[in-house]
Amino acid sequence: MTATRAPLALLAGLAAALLHLAGALKTASPFAVLPFDLTLAAFGLLLPLLALLAATRRWELDPSLALPLAAAALLPLWLVVAGAWTPSRMVAAAKLPEVVLAAPVMLAAGLLIGAEPAARRALCGMSMLVGLALAAMVGWSTAGGWALQAAMETEQAKLHHQLAGLAMAIAAGLAAVRAAEATRPVAALAWLLLVGGLAAAALVPGGRTALLALGLGVALAPALRLWLAGRRAAAAGWLAAALGAGLVFAVLLLLDPGRAAGLRTLERLTAEAGGLEARLGLWSAALDWAGQAAPLGLGTGGFTIAAGHGERRGLYPHNHALEALAEAGLPGLLLWLAAFGGGMVAAIRLLRAAEPGRAARIAAMVLPVAMTVMVSTDLGNRMAWFALGLALSLGVAAHRPLVARHV
Repeated sequence: MTATRAPLALLAGLAAALLHLAGALKTASPFAVLPFDLTLAAFGLLLPLLALLAATRRWELDPSLALPLAAAALLPLWLVVAGAWTPSRMVAAAKLPEVVLAAPVMLAAGLLIGAEPAARRALCGMSMLVGLALAAMVGWSTAGGWALQAAMETEQAKLHHQLAGLAMAIAAGLAAVRAAEATRPVAALAWLLLVGGLAAAALVPGGRTALLALGLGVALAPALRLWLAGRRAAAAGWLAAALGAGLVFAVLLLLDPGRAAGLRTLERLTAEAGGLEARLGLWSAALDWAGQAAPLGLGTGGFTIAAGHGERRGLYPHNHALEALAEAGLPGLLLWLAAFGGGMVAAIRLLRAAEPGRAARIAAMVLPVAMTVMVSTDLGNRMAWFALGLALSLGVAAHRPLVARHV
């Protein structure tokens, strides 16, 4: 790689990480007062960098990516068609631009950034820094700095604890991979302490899904790194240690429920059953309305109105597959399964030939978002499309362009 191309890849990776986690940053107290929208700024920065990165490399795609990429291209188009019969105006008007305009860019960004080594390193490094910064903000808030709990029930606060927890989950998974790779015990211990600090910070904001996603990433991403490197016993040992740590934590919590006092995430996890009940209600309603509106669905954004919630986007089905089925019908579900389900199958198949460190880091970035896709967020969430692109990037190789030689 030439000296001029390396900075381009690094900048593209940094911009992609900033856009991916912009939601978590701009809902945090220090960034909420910025005079500009951080998401739009990051998007504007990434677009030209992504175009230059695409033009300065030769890209080789594995044939197994054909089906999920084709489905991912058709799904936004079908959601536009499904908007023709939706009763929604506000939700559809907010969701469709995200699906049609932002989703393809995020998918392409995940494919290219995940495949280019320098860009991928910058992405992982910046993602870890963002997670650590948010963890530090949580710690400062707990110590009496910014008032984190004051408006915990407002929509912005709910969004913040979900997104901040997700960013910390990604950072913890990446740090755990570094711990598994460390050749010196001191370095491994330092990375594990960092993982512990991120996990402790994730106990405060209130994001239950993010806390579970953190455990999933910390357990599976390093184990995958060890397994692909041929260290099967070490991989099994890592999984056993992660499971053991989780069980010890659960037992301590059961023996002394008072430990959850002041830790909003644990309070919501142990004392508030309403979150699970609400999701079960939304999932049941999505299935019911999918049956009544079969085979074409309610129309993009139509679920909240049909379910009696009005134009309230926050009460979507909280499951990508059910949302696609309820609002876009059987064609929408089939396209979603081919794109996201097919992407998962392709990524698993591609793991066999992937470089262990690359595969583990992509897993650390993707697993928390994949869990969120199934229990939270909607089809317009750019993080889901970026994660899909990262997973599929295991089948993309970036090469230096051929230089014409004149004799």
